Amino acid sequence: MKKVDVGICFVLYLVCFAVSVESQSSPDASSMLALRESIGNPTSLGWSDPNPCKWVQVKCDGSNRVTKIQIGNQNLKGKLPPDLKNLTSLTILEVMKNQLSGPIPSLAGLSSLTDVLFNNNNFTEMPQDFFTGLTSLRKIYLDYNSFSPWQIPETLKDASSLQIFSANQANITGTIPDFLGGDTFSVLEQLHLAFNYLQGPIPLSIAKTITSLWLNGQNGEPQLNGSIAVIQNMTALTEVWLHSNQFTGPIPDLSGLISLKQLSLRDNHLTGIVPLSVLNLPGLAIVNLTNNFLQGPTPKFDTSIVAVDMNKGTNSFCLDQPGTSCDDRVNILLSIVQPLGYPAVLAEDWKANDPCSPKPWMGISCLNGSITAVNFQNLGFSGTISPNFSKLPALKELRLSGNSLTGTIPNELTTLSNLRRIDLSNNRLYGKVPNFSKNVDVITDGNPDIGKDISTLSPPPGGPSGSDSGGKKSSGSGNKNSNTGKVVGSVVGAICGVFIVGIGVCLYARKRRRTSRVQSPNTVVIHPRNEGDGNAVKITVTGSSVTGGGSESHSITSSGPSDLHVVEAGSLVISIQVLRNVTNNFSDENILGRGGFGTVYKGELHDGTKIAVKRMESGVVSEKGLAEFMSEIAVLTKVRHRHLVTLIGYCLEGNERLLVYEYMPQGTLSRHLFNWKEEDLKPLEWTRRLTIALDVARGVEYLHTLAHKSFIHRDLKPSNILLGDDMRAKVADFGLVRLAPENGKHSIETRLAGTFGYLAPEYAVTGRVTTKVDVFSFGVILMELISGRKALDETQPEDSVHLVTWFRRMHVNKDIFRKAIDRTVELDEETYSSVSTVAELAGHCCAREPYQRPDMGHVVNVLSSLAELWKPTKPDSEDIYGIDLDMTLPQALKKWQAYEGSTIDDSSSSLIPSSENTQSSIPTRPSGFADSFTSADGR
Repeated sequence: MKKVDVGICFVLYLVCFAVSVESQSSPDASSMLALRESIGNPTSLGWSDPNPCKWVQVKCDGSNRVTKIQIGNQNLKGKLPPDLKNLTSLTILEVMKNQLSGPIPSLAGLSSLTDVLFNNNNFTEMPQDFFTGLTSLRKIYLDYNSFSPWQIPETLKDASSLQIFSANQANITGTIPDFLGGDTFSVLEQLHLAFNYLQGPIPLSIAKTITSLWLNGQNGEPQLNGSIAVIQNMTALTEVWLHSNQFTGPIPDLSGLISLKQLSLRDNHLTGIVPLSVLNLPGLAIVNLTNNFLQGPTPKFDTSIVAVDMNKGTNSFCLDQPGTSCDDRVNILLSIVQPLGYPAVLAEDWKANDPCSPKPWMGISCLNGSITAVNFQNLGFSGTISPNFSKLPALKELRLSGNSLTGTIPNELTTLSNLRRIDLSNNRLYGKVPNFSKNVDVITDGNPDIGKDISTLSPPPGGPSGSDSGGKKSSGSGNKNSNTGKVVGSVVGAICGVFIVGIGVCLYARKRRRTSRVQSPNTVVIHPRNEGDGNAVKITVTGSSVTGGGSESHSITSSGPSDLHVVEAGSLVISIQVLRNVTNNFSDENILGRGGFGTVYKGELHDGTKIAVKRMESGVVSEKGLAEFMSEIAVLTKVRHRHLVTLIGYCLEGNERLLVYEYMPQGTLSRHLFNWKEEDLKPLEWTRRLTIALDVARGVEYLHTLAHKSFIHRDLKPSNILLGDDMRAKVADFGLVRLAPENGKHSIETRLAGTFGYLAPEYAVTGRVTTKVDVFSFGVILMELISGRKALDETQPEDSVHLVTWFRRMHVNKDIFRKAIDRTVELDEETYSSVSTVAELAGHCCAREPYQRPDMGHVVNVLSSLAELWKPTKPDSEDIYGIDLDMTLPQALKKWQAYEGSTIDDSSSSLIPSSENTQSSIPTRPSGFADSFTSADGR
């Protein structure tokens, strides 16, 4: 009996112990409570229990130690406390897509930490010791934060298990460190460092295991530069985004990159021929090459498989037809400069398919279409002398002096029967001089190792010439065996040659200083109009050559003349003091609303014009915010339409960034569609909704196809649709607008922007857009107008949160479709028919594939047929005036005049009431009268 009692007691003890363990708080409770308080203890998280292991989105291990914190995308504010470094068992920390600010706390020493997601917040500091001791770290995301400038610290080497390092638009400066490769990072797969302030070359040691490399769109000067030859050995790559930098030299042989799917190299200074290895990549799906200095034949991709962005832009392809071979002389010259690294100074000048006409290419002289001289003196070229000079049979003179050429003199040059002079002085050549004919003056002075079997000189810095155009200016001294006449002629010729080339180099250098780089499409640059007018500005928007992603740089640059679209906008500038006065110093009483980039205030100018002033918050004046500000100015000064909001002016003073629009008294469409009860408004009747939809469609149609350039809005939604007193709609907020490809078919690559719920699926997934992304957004707006529901509504059941999927489900079943229609809409048979037609149109607009969506012209046609049905309200007035339509115009005018008791004043061409009941003389063609029936606009 006693044994039984002892057993029962033991069991009870174990139960009590288990309950005690279960009820005790976590050792990490104090750190987690500090986190809860630091982010404002939001009720949305439901963190009320004293034991953090019971909190939603927090996980603990068997010892009640916190292992996971996953609170991303919760609209959280506040800061992260330094106490997080005490969570020694933490493996995953996810706080992405919130509004957290302040410094990121150091997590040094958390050796269990594997995944960290800080992206899309407002963090301001990145501690240099953050990576110390993070030996298990596999993934870190730091993208899109407003960090103070920082460099990738050497302590990152502690995170040798790193697989993903993503820090796009994170204000990183300096160079890409050499240690990001080799044996240290043997498993690194993704390196994403786009939209930072990096400069210098890609290190040769970069990890060969990388599959995704994003280095595009570096800001500032200089940007990333040098050769891209290193990617040749990165055989694991599936996507390479290097666009919008200053990379030089040729595209390397990429035949080893058999997994490569995306290659984006546009907006650089790349030269040379596009290698066949790029065309033959088996998995290539996207290639962007626009706006480089590429040469040779235009490459011919299989466009049924590969999406190609290769508008000629600044490229120097010999012919426009893809796959067509160049002239033999062009091919020979390109083979000659290949060992020199295809110098950019030549690539920028060597255009079209005839090196001799209409004017000879730089450094080339011709006679009757044959190349007779090549003069590359003092251009700072490095590399070797090509034996293919021997393929220019008419060549008489070859001047290569004053460069940094290495190697030996090719024996093939001795076969040139017309050669009379070859000047190779002041280079770094070695080896024996071939046996040229006695008729050839061979000048080799200034090559210390000429005649020796090996070179004793160190290699010249920078490898082949690439984009270098400088060099020491020294001329050859002439061959000692030459006679006096030849020496004098040679010296004079050399002086003239140096003088001419010197002028060319100076002009080129001057041009390069002006242009500084190939401008990324859609970039906005501000210049003073003149030195005496500090307020007036000129806005330059470079044209679209299939723009994209990617880059949104703001350096003061330009592209070629054909790409420039200049808007003189000085008259739009409004001083900050005027705007302070008209908004009562931006008082709260004048606030019309708040948006992602600032507050909108109501104001009234001295002439009585009511205005809306959009003032950017000081915290948002970042590269991204400034880009959207400039974009809005650029677009609205270039487009005018009755259904696009009018830009009255803007202000750029100090840190102030303000846009001034026409005032739209009825506010946003979302106010009338979703918040009408709260604001004591009447719900919109169907005819009004239809008219608003048509207004918006016409505005977007203008942007897409009727303006002088094709634009993509990228952020269509009810809060960006404004209503006037007459309830007519205008599209607003052009901060995300992009120029569309001129052919309207190809997509462009951009940084993902817009509003979830309105984003087309292909844009959300790939970041590539066409005008069809606006069509998708417009389809969502139509669904909102029909249903009265928002695109995303978290208050709805889980399967009905997304309007598009819910609407499709409801529309398929015609029996329940009536339930999807806003209850405030009064449905009669005619209205229901109209709603059904618009619902069908909305479904087409929101089709999954872009090619299945209509263009906005078709949308306008459908809506106008519903919204603008004309019905006569009175009997035909023709009987009243007694006018017979078979009469001639003078007869009808005479009869109408008699009825009105009017006469025609021949001198003024106007109708004047007649005081006498007498018939006046009617001219056959009254001045100004018949013209009114033949005016161009039909009015």
